[in-house]
Amino acid sequence: MSTSMPVSMATTLSHSLPFSLPKLKPTALSPSLFRRTFFPNSTLNTLSAHTISSITFPPRLTIPTHKTRHVPPKFSQSDTGNTSNSSSLTHTVFGVLHLVVSLGLILAADKFLKKAFVAAAIKFPSALFGMFCIFSVLITLDATVPSAATALVSFFEPALLFIQRWLPLFYVPSLVVLPLAVKDVPAASALKIGLILVGGWLATLCVAGYTAIAVRKAVKTELVEAEPMGKPSPFSAFEVWTWTAVLIISFVSALFYPTSLGTSARTCLPFLLAATVLGYIVGTGLPSGVKKVFHPIICCALSADLTALAFGYFSKSGIEPVLGYYLTKASSNPGAGDILMGFLGSVILSFSFSMFKQRKLVKRHAAEIFTSVIISTVFSLYSTALVGRLVQLEPSLTVSILPRCITVALALSIVSLFDGANSSLTAAVVVLTGLVGANFVQATLDRLSFGDPIARGIATASSAHGLGTAALSAKEPEALPFCAIAYALNGIFGSLLCSIPAVRESLLAIVG
Repeated sequence: MSTSMPVSMATTLSHSLPFSLPKLKPTALSPSLFRRTFFPNSTLNTLSAHTISSITFPPRLTIPTHKTRHVPPKFSQSDTGNTSNSSSLTHTVFGVLHLVVSLGLILAADKFLKKAFVAAAIKFPSALFGMFCIFSVLITLDATVPSAATALVSFFEPALLFIQRWLPLFYVPSLVVLPLAVKDVPAASALKIGLILVGGWLATLCVAGYTAIAVRKAVKTELVEAEPMGKPSPFSAFEVWTWTAVLIISFVSALFYPTSLGTSARTCLPFLLAATVLGYIVGTGLPSGVKKVFHPIICCALSADLTALAFGYFSKSGIEPVLGYYLTKASSNPGAGDILMGFLGSVILSFSFSMFKQRKLVKRHAAEIFTSVIISTVFSLYSTALVGRLVQLEPSLTVSILPRCITVALALSIVSLFDGANSSLTAAVVVLTGLVGANFVQATLDRLSFGDPIARGIATASSAHGLGTAALSAKEPEALPFCAIAYALNGIFGSLLCSIPAVRESLLAIVG
């Protein structure tokens, strides 16, 4: 019997094996993986690189690897989005609460001071006293515990930005009810008031600007950068649509249910307030070229007046009663205008924080700032009284327009010191003066060659208060700190000056 294997069987066996017996060559195996899997380091050291690289395995052989792969947990996109939305919502809620608390404290302080001063029969502006108190506290804390002063300013920052964002809106009620304020003023007297307003603005601008330049040349203080001023956020589409919905719904409701909120003034309050706010938002969004001749305040006042006209037409009551509902001057039955003007005291209190932030600038340029503000304020008051006497304007009207260059909140406090003054006319004249300055201040400063930002800022604020300040600082941010300081100091010094009986008597003597 032959012991040799049949050729066919050997062929079959050789093809069934996974590798070739004589060669033992793996296929397509990288040297590093091959070394780690089959040979220890001692064996590999004795082999040549040629021998190792020439060994191949068939494709059917799978080489196991012992490397452990870490698979990170997977988070769905919805989980990430929910976490982000929750965090954003929490941040928004806390931001709103922060604003409500900080603004509420300022408003409560203003209301408390007003009641206290009325009870004590003190004629000095209560908000001005509060401003001095806050400023003194901040200065004291800054000298003893600087971190406490910084924390206090940071806490009230949302309220300050809110006031800055809506500041022009608080002046609007006086302009909205202007038809009621001037209806008893003769046309000839109205023309004289207009001439005093425009001419007085230009004269005060020149006095403040040239005084600042003269003092600057005398002291030769080098100009340094001011502390950065925070900027409020722009208006959003959500705000526009929200106020639009309030306007439409409350307007229609007031037509069918005129006293649904108790009184006509309260029922008209939502849509008149919404019309005022919408007018301001739309006005701020106009092109810069249009805003030069059509200030947002004008757009705001027109929006409120047209809405009042429309309601008066559809309700068959006329526009005058609706304007009466807009500004009632009664705390028990407030209108939209009363709500807006209720913030004027908080504006004065906010001056303390503005001056504290710029205290280094005030100290460095005290000579220019205080000299210019004092001289321009005295000139504004006495020149108005003198020109009113020269053009034979009625004494009561002349007294009403004396604080034409002082911000509304303090101008109303000043005229309350004089008997027979028309406070509605005072507020309207102050706003109109600000409008003149807002529209023409930059071109006038350029024509007068006022290139120094200190002179430009002081001249603008001293002649056109808040509205002029907002217009100039929008294009010249380097002048904003000086505008803000002069804006506050002009009203403060004017109020202090008119609080002195001798000064009031001298003004009345000039008026006649």
